[in-house]
Amino acid sequence: MAEACCPASCGELIQGLINGSEKLISCPIDWYSTVEVKQGAPHQFDERPLMRRAVKAALKHLQIDGSWHQRLSIRFDSTIPVAKGMASSTADIAATVVATARHFKQELNSQALAQICTSLEPSDSTFLDQLSLFDHNQGLIHRQFEWIPDLNILIFESPTQLNTADYHQIPRQQRLQQNEAQLANAIHLFEQAMQTRNIALFGQACTLSAMASQHILAKPGFEQFQFLIEKFDLPGMVVAHSGTVVGLLCRPKQHDPDAIFTAIHHSALQTHYPTRYMKKLIAGGVI
Repeated sequence: MAEACCPASCGELIQGLINGSEKLISCPIDWYSTVEVKQGAPHQFDERPLMRRAVKAALKHLQIDGSWHQRLSIRFDSTIPVAKGMASSTADIAATVVATARHFKQELNSQALAQICTSLEPSDSTFLDQLSLFDHNQGLIHRQFEWIPDLNILIFESPTQLNTADYHQIPRQQRLQQNEAQLANAIHLFEQAMQTRNIALFGQACTLSAMASQHILAKPGFEQFQFLIEKFDLPGMVVAHSGTVVGLLCRPKQHDPDAIFTAIHHSALQTHYPTRYMKKLIAGGVI
């Protein structure tokens, strides 16, 4: 028996057309999908569809007889909201792949894990152990960053669902191209923030990317979130570029989350985002 856990994401810190191809930097948070793989008869009600495909893909990569998947059972534990842009699917897939490898006493490096995950669907970069500029279609890791800002994220969940596959059917190439200059500015600010460990620049970069995303997949109440950023002097915001959640960045020692949640509760945003959480920004990685 082997187990692995992969974190969720509150959308993306950055996403768009960067240096000629669509890339992202996920926003990993301390909320996990835990998967157990062990020898035994499969039980379809104890797994999600992509988990079985993930086992098969892992066996193929590890050059293990593919018929083994018929002798492996999967159990999972996850409360990550599904189809909201919180990387629930990536968390399930990556945790399943790593648990399968561990069951056979093998390890996978980051690039191998990236290739396996993206062979099943476009993936977030939450399974990597550093914030990473990632080609989520090709599984290529372009750059990794060592610094993790000390930030909480106030997450606002919409009841609206949007599957990753459905998002990728949205005609968006022209909008991505129109946003390319803004994304270049965002990634430049992000790199500066990483080099200087500057939370203000970090928040500006994320907010720029969120603003660009409004031209592709608009979030209700976006201007009201911007007002709250100014009112409470927050570093910025993140959004699910291919989903429906919005997150506000908060400094743990400076900002009062209850005051912000109360302000939301007494605004029109309550209708659009009735469910709220507070999570911590983390580096990411399967544990």
